[in-house]
Amino acid sequence: MTIQDRIGDVTERIVRRSHDSRSLYLDRIGKAADKGPQRSRLSCGNLAHGFAACGLSDKQALSGDVVPNLGIITSYNDMLSAHQPYETYPALIREAAHEVGAVAQVAGGVPAMCDGVTQGQDGMELSLFSRDVIAMSAAVGLSHQMFDAAVFLGICDKIVPGLAIAALSFGHLPAVFVPAGPMTTGISNDDKAKVRQLYAEGKVGRDALLESESKAYHSPGTCTFYGTANSNQMLMEIMGLHMPGASFVNPGTPLRDALTREATRRALAISALGNEFTPAGEIINEKAIVNGVVGLHATGGSTNHTMHLVAIAATAGIKLTWDDISELSDVVPLLARVYPNGKADVNHFQAAGGLAFLIRELLSDGYLHKDVKTVHGTDLSGYTVEAKLDQDGNIVREQVPAVSGDETVLAPLSKAFQPTGGLKMLTGNFGKAVIKISAVAKERHVIEAPARVFHSQDDFLTAFNNKELKGDIAAVVRFQGPKAMGMPELHKLTPCLGILQDRGHKVALITDGRMSGASGKVPAAIHVTPEAANGGPIAKIKDGDMIRINAVTGELMVLVDDAEFNARPLATADLSEHQFGVGRDLFAAFRANVGAADDGAHVFGV
Repeated sequence: MTIQDRIGDVTERIVRRSHDSRSLYLDRIGKAADKGPQRSRLSCGNLAHGFAACGLSDKQALSGDVVPNLGIITSYNDMLSAHQPYETYPALIREAAHEVGAVAQVAGGVPAMCDGVTQGQDGMELSLFSRDVIAMSAAVGLSHQMFDAAVFLGICDKIVPGLAIAALSFGHLPAVFVPAGPMTTGISNDDKAKVRQLYAEGKVGRDALLESESKAYHSPGTCTFYGTANSNQMLMEIMGLHMPGASFVNPGTPLRDALTREATRRALAISALGNEFTPAGEIINEKAIVNGVVGLHATGGSTNHTMHLVAIAATAGIKLTWDDISELSDVVPLLARVYPNGKADVNHFQAAGGLAFLIRELLSDGYLHKDVKTVHGTDLSGYTVEAKLDQDGNIVREQVPAVSGDETVLAPLSKAFQPTGGLKMLTGNFGKAVIKISAVAKERHVIEAPARVFHSQDDFLTAFNNKELKGDIAAVVRFQGPKAMGMPELHKLTPCLGILQDRGHKVALITDGRMSGASGKVPAAIHVTPEAANGGPIAKIKDGDMIRINAVTGELMVLVDDAEFNARPLATADLSEHQFGVGRDLFAAFRANVGAADDGAHVFGV
């Protein structure tokens, strides 16, 4: 199937815009690959240090340049449920490597922050910056030059984007991403949200809230809503860095372990010492990035990826813009309804056909580029299959059924939930922003309401608890951007905003901060750039100004006379209390040097 015209046009535009930077990147990784196995350039003393802790057979194997050595970059910790399963993966990977005559070593560990734990807390101000720390930490691990390929163990919000940036920085090496899978289904996400709202209204106590939350987040594995973590898994699979069917298999199952072993063997097979050399920097090209954006729109994925994908692409010399993302949203249909875009969770999505069904549908009508490289060794059509185990415990792949197992969760193209994607870009007289509309009722796609300005989440919550917020409201929560305080998610505002909306008011949020990938029904213009702390016009908005958000036309306006608005001074905020505590003092250099949201909000300057 020929690619859709608009998708082809956007892809070609990205290729042209990226020509010089992409060429430089490919030249750099090509030269690194041409030098052959990295260990050949280490001195005997270097090499002896590198395998000092290995067993005798591994030492002998690593003494030469014939046996491949697989680097393991792990984000294991046992506080983060999604990453707890990784505790056993290094042993499993070493065993699988030994079975094919290779070696595997843990190259390094990276931090893994749980946004669920830090949501609404001071530590959330480190969350976005942790992505770049993760990229640098992985780079430190791989910088020893002991490795011929790498596997990356990561799931959650900033971890996978950080690992992807690192993998592309070392783009001359093959890279396979290895997921751990979602926890099994607990209390429904809908019921969880209802209890949160009742708590915000004071109708239930903390005991009831904790009981509900504990039933939702109850075991090892990824949270089951379709937020950033599960959007990460979709992206890694649709961009060809997972093995087919790997994303949403529950942890602790025979199939999960078999997929991890298979990923190990495949990473070794595509190293320069194998027969199918496929470096990561060649897999992630302009077409793969566009496929990722298409997948994000078709599933109603996380708004965070409007920054993460830009940063990932930039590492590979690819210049992706919000305009590209917005234009793709106009033509890509929404095919999935997973909470917060629906009532189902990712386990229901997987049972209905999962990514294999989604990819097949999108390929069938030219919404995805088929002609891409993948770690599986096929083009993208090789990802329209389900992974299963045969009687001997070996992985077999079968074509996904022709019909969705549940069309209320996963629809065919002929019954798409809406003709456009789940994310839209907004522009207007106080900047650019992102809005997620896949979970917002159509009658709320256009909102006009008076502004009420806040400089912190707590100020908003105080006003709500004091019953000051009555009638229609456009809550402007500013000085939340990356330079101000690291761009925290403002998800704890969601229950209160939902209550105001449920009372029949027109409600919207406007912020230069972020919202959780789990946020849903309230229209939210987020990632406003330029941010208030960097001289953005959002700092000129006053209480009572009428704000218009039009997600249909992509309009974001303060309805004030241009001359008056332009003449207003920029408001200021005392951010001193956000510079210290929970490690924030260590991130001053990040706040000073971070780029804008539409440039990926990273510190690397690429």
